[in-house]
Amino acid sequence: MLHPGGQLGAKLKFVSDLMHHGESLPLTPAETVMSEAIVVMTEKALGCLGVVDGNGALLGIITDGDLRRHMGNGLLDRRAGEIMTPGPKTVTPDLMASAALEIINASAITALFVVENGRPVGIIHIHDLLRAGVA
Repeated sequence: MLHPGGQLGAKLKFVSDLMHHGESLPLTPAETVMSEAIVVMTEKALGCLGVVDGNGALLGIITDGDLRRHMGNGLLDRRAGEIMTPGPKTVTPDLMASAALEIINASAITALFVVENGRPVGIIHIHDLLRAGVA
């Protein structure tokens, strides 16, 4: 019960302990055509895609729901910046994982981008939190 790998240890983890980072981040520039953006989103398999500007700052998010809402209307020829939902909910790496789970649950979303100085450094998915025993 008190073991660092047990339930109490899981509740004391930080977002940085559980987030996906580096090459596993689902990111694309705002000017990317959606036919290419969907490939990136599918390869990263987290159900969303972060849209960044030329300086790497997070502008928005494209979710599976966004794709369904824009289906048709020439979706594959449009740009990621046109399809994205601007200003996605984000957290910092030093936030407790349990607090991230509360945000996810309260917002009825499945993932949060982890940012430092406006730039994505990771992403935390509800499945990561549940697997770690944070719930």
